[in-house]
Amino acid sequence: MARKSIEVNVKRRIIAESMGRCMNPDCREKLFIGDGDIMEKAHIEAYCETLDNDYDNLIILCPNCHTKFDKNKAFTAEQVKSWKRIRQEEVRKFFEKKYSDFLELKNVVKPLLLENQAIYENYYINDEKELWDAFENRILINNRKIKGILENNMHLIQYNENGTYSNQKYIQRLLFHIEEFEGTRNENNNRRVLFPKEINSIFGIEPVNDYFLPMTESLEDLISKLKKEGNFETVCLGIEKPYLKYKENGKSEIIYLDDAPNLRQMYYNYNSFKKVGVRLNSLNYALKYMRGRNVLFKFLKEDNLREIMAKEKHMIFVYKYCLSKKDIYELALEEDAVVVNLHNWNGEGCISEEAYALANTMKIKLLTMDKFYEYVNKM
Repeated sequence: MARKSIEVNVKRRIIAESMGRCMNPDCREKLFIGDGDIMEKAHIEAYCETLDNDYDNLIILCPNCHTKFDKNKAFTAEQVKSWKRIRQEEVRKFFEKKYSDFLELKNVVKPLLLENQAIYENYYINDEKELWDAFENRILINNRKIKGILENNMHLIQYNENGTYSNQKYIQRLLFHIEEFEGTRNENNNRRVLFPKEINSIFGIEPVNDYFLPMTESLEDLISKLKKEGNFETVCLGIEKPYLKYKENGKSEIIYLDDAPNLRQMYYNYNSFKKVGVRLNSLNYALKYMRGRNVLFKFLKEDNLREIMAKEKHMIFVYKYCLSKKDIYELALEEDAVVVNLHNWNGEGCISEEAYALANTMKIKLLTMDKFYEYVNKM
């Protein structure tokens, strides 16, 4: 009778369990060499006696240990069974580690994600079947590591009760993807949970074109904290793809401000979430309008993006449904300052008559967005 083949999900599970090394604890030979691997699947209790292809009766060994076990009888079945338990305990202890912050976690997870991405793009996308078959096992093992690490460090991932704004939602989707990937081969495009692209955003691998997080104040707080660390480089607003440039691990990094998962994670890491005052997309639009008219500006302070100098004019951007007399007092403005209300949903009504009267007394200028456009065009 022909030997029954091992089920795909069992094969993939024991490969992932091996973590890429021979499961003999006295050997631990690396199983990936060059463009392939030397791993061998061994039955613990002889197949000819048990017909047992189940997970519990299979183990990954290097060729040398496989030969010693099968042919030379150097180890008993009970010894080999214990190797599975030893490896499982080693893996459990490895994954128990709690990282101190997200950057430490990122430094461990990002290289695994990058290797997986390279294998997928070079071999699967390019339809290099032989190479994909050879390297897919590395993804299985990397995935097992990623899954264990993330499950034990979920507290370092940004969370919001509204799943739409929660990075933990994407991590959970990744974990489902890893489980499905380990249990199936995608020969018939039958996978339901695909790799979420937001994962590459969260770990700073590849940005997503998402949306602007609304809080200018959060961005300012993040800049302030990066400056204290000596890691802030620059922020650029008023362009199609505004960005923040900073240092991480001594290297320059860029976060595009519409790369929401990445920026959300940064705000979480630095405890920089603040209540929305001025909406960032509205501020960026106004500054972009100025750039488009060749009106140069600079921020008064790098961590106060709501105040600029342009053509020797101090301009302050606010976002109020109706700018009031009280708001003007609270701004404590000097003479000749210009206040722009970015909130334009109610037209002229976005600035009260009392505010205009006080502004005249204080010799400051208040602008709705329509008036702002006119003002900039004359600068």
